[in-house]
Amino acid sequence: MGNCLEGRSKVDNSLSSRTSTSGTTQSAYKSSNSLRLSNLTLPTNSEKSTSGSLPTPRSEGEILSSPHLKAFTLNELKNATRNFRQDNLIGEGGFGYVYKGWIDEHTLSASRAGSGIVVAIKKLKPEGFQGHKEWLSEVNYLGQLHHPNLVKLVGYCVDGSNRLLVYEYMPKGSLENHLFRRGARPLSWAKRIRVAVDAARGLSFLHNSKEQVIYRDFKASNILLDSEFNAKLSDFGLAKSGPTGDRTHVSTQVMGTQGYAAPEYMATGRLTAKCDVYSFGVVLLELLSGRHAVDKTKVGVEQNLVDWARPYLGDRRKLFRIMDTKLEGQYPQKGAFMVAILALQCIGEAKLRPQMSEVLHALEQLSTTKQSQSPSHSRLSTGSHSPVPPRLSSSNHSPVPKSPLKHNFPSPMNKSPRGSPVPHQLKSPRGL
Repeated sequence: MGNCLEGRSKVDNSLSSRTSTSGTTQSAYKSSNSLRLSNLTLPTNSEKSTSGSLPTPRSEGEILSSPHLKAFTLNELKNATRNFRQDNLIGEGGFGYVYKGWIDEHTLSASRAGSGIVVAIKKLKPEGFQGHKEWLSEVNYLGQLHHPNLVKLVGYCVDGSNRLLVYEYMPKGSLENHLFRRGARPLSWAKRIRVAVDAARGLSFLHNSKEQVIYRDFKASNILLDSEFNAKLSDFGLAKSGPTGDRTHVSTQVMGTQGYAAPEYMATGRLTAKCDVYSFGVVLLELLSGRHAVDKTKVGVEQNLVDWARPYLGDRRKLFRIMDTKLEGQYPQKGAFMVAILALQCIGEAKLRPQMSEVLHALEQLSTTKQSQSPSHSRLSTGSHSPVPPRLSSSNHSPVPKSPLKHNFPSPMNKSPRGSPVPHQLKSPRGL
């Protein structure tokens, strides 16, 4: 699993940096031998899944007795991975290891290598970052919630101190690898928009379930891609049930990943669905720029993607300065500007951020127009990798851009930094 390649850190009211190893290990995901789970005897996914209700609280026994999941024995998973052989290792991190395995598509029993259905088996280290509580959280949520844009959890294993999870295999790996791994084939603009739409559908489903679920760890490494580049959310170890009744938030220990966590959550520990919206905005910026949310190899403000990109997002004349050079100018300038404005609103002041359903609506409209497919007509300047910005009439350039959202949320360009409920010095994650 793309997300399974990172350890998770947690600190009170701050986030420490998480070191990713996915750039080197996730490359083991190959499109060959990538049998799909379409015939697997699991619940059918749908936008209006009847599994959208999460009765809480539930005991561990109730969680593990889910009729949708298979309880594997340790021996079964040893057989599926040929005793966790090194050549089946496809991921490694602070949490443990991820192996490729094979199971029978009808009985779900272990089968010989190359026969049956390919699965990804995550084996936790007993002393790893991802403990029993987070393991149980994944079983709880993915055992009940089913949607085309959530990764399928096939089953689990608990045997003494051993904790394992069995997922559908995602042959294209994580979005993070496609954006940042050296030597990876660049994602086209159309594929980037498609991934954004799929991820928005997954988040929107969680937020609009009968009992709201806040994902809390939305990032590029947790967005996995199947053989056709359909995107699915993975890793529900930090997921949390949303506020109920008259409550506006859930108070919780600050946990997540540096660069993606909303500043007001970091400052107060108050979790809302708008925190996921902020994280989504950061991923939109990664899709636009091809840069990491946090990059310690950069200097000054460029270390933090949000801080660096924000001044350019509302200005069509300047947007080209942050666009991913790997796109080589092959993107629709109007479409890119619309995505930039959407990202700007997602990372804006919490109370002004749109709902994920509104973000999804805006992206779906974009994906159905030529703006998601037509290449830019901008030209690359001689001897430079930066596209020359197009000539725009004054009527096309407004200091206060119009929102692409249906309800036309106020542009964050109208807000001064002092308008935020979070102190200015906490705008960026601590520890940068």
